[in-house]
Amino acid sequence: MLAPREIDEYLLPTERRVIRVRQHWAVMAKPILQTAVFILVVVGVEQFLDGSTNAGVGVLIDNLAFYLVLVAVLRFTAQTILWWIERIVITDKRVMIAQGIITHNVGMMPLGKVTDLTFRRTLAGRLLGYGTMVVESAGQIQALNEIDFMPRPEEIYEALSELVFGEKGKTRATGMLAKPRWRR
Repeated sequence: MLAPREIDEYLLPTERRVIRVRQHWAVMAKPILQTAVFILVVVGVEQFLDGSTNAGVGVLIDNLAFYLVLVAVLRFTAQTILWWIERIVITDKRVMIAQGIITHNVGMMPLGKVTDLTFRRTLAGRLLGYGTMVVESAGQIQALNEIDFMPRPEEIYEALSELVFGEKGKTRATGMLAKPRWRR
């Protein structure tokens, strides 16, 4: 009941899935760092205060530290689950992104409305293999204006360019990108 629907359930019978990926694992670097720093600070403060207080207050500080660390770990777990279930799907007719656990959001842009397609890569993105895909349409901001942490952006950019701007049925994306390596 609370589990999000599989994004393939939103595809029309006439659509063919070309690419299906999740955001690059590097999107989790910030939550990992935040959680680790928070836990280290809590443990450090707890150790500092534990030696300078009496036994009754020490138990309170230990319990408080335990619950703060527990909340941090639960927060990190929720962020990991959100990352894990988010999917980016490109079909031969549209680009879709599905997000959320309790509130499930599906953003979509028809390929026919795409007027401009670019991607950016920072130094970290080049080293780790991710980029930001910018999909623009004529005069309006769509649900999928910018997709951050896109894995293998050159390959996806090339496939999406062929789907949007290539001749129907004559692009390499027609059959090449439907290989299992895109279906993680």
